[in-house]
Amino acid sequence: MDAAQTVRALAALAHTHRLAIYRLLVEKGPAGLPAGEIAARIGITPSSLTFHVQALQHAGLVGVERAGRQLFYAADFPTMNGLVEYLTKNCCGGAAACVPACKPAATRKSPARTRRTA
Repeated sequence: MDAAQTVRALAALAHTHRLAIYRLLVEKGPAGLPAGEIAARIGITPSSLTFHVQALQHAGLVGVERAGRQLFYAADFPTMNGLVEYLTKNCCGGAAACVPACKPAATRKSPARTRRTA
């Protein structure tokens, strides 16, 4: 990750709803959540959710999969780890033990889902 990508990611997260959406998706892991459930849990309308998720997608923080008529959103963990790595690169004088990384357990995906990112 470079400085421009980092700025895009941080700018996307610099909103209360987007940060809440992202934290929820990180908590749910690679399987993600359907759009309607995200909107209900965050307490926003579906159109507002679309607006906020698009900002997260543009920053590379979220991916989307379609299963029939439903859209499932999930955090992009490699991008998240790249952001954290960039922010902590020189932490503790560059000691590797200081750099956190999230490795979510892999989940089995339904064959009906197709991965799309914006």
